[in-house]
Amino acid sequence: MTAILAPEDCTTMAEVRAGVDATDRAIGQLLATRFGYMRAAARIKPERGHVRDQPRKAQVIANAMADARAHGWPEQAAADVWETLVEASIAYEFDRWDDIQR
Repeated sequence: MTAILAPEDCTTMAEVRAGVDATDRAIGQLLATRFGYMRAAARIKPERGHVRDQPRKAQVIANAMADARAHGWPEQAAADVWETLVEASIAYEFDRWDDIQR
């Protein structure tokens, strides 16, 4: 098994790929937690119309862009990823909200 190195310490593609794979697994775990919060939101919100909150969506994307800027990765990439993530989260929350109401 290839050790997980910091990006700046990688000298082979095997090391890079091991780091990417480990990072992807960590992201997957974090996304599972994030979607858990979407289940909680569906349970807490009293009305279906509260699921889509455009001001909150804009805030989340702006936060992601600021974080990208602070960490030196492309802001537009962050905006694109979070646009997809937030829309998927909203769709999931709608589904969970509907399930709760049945």
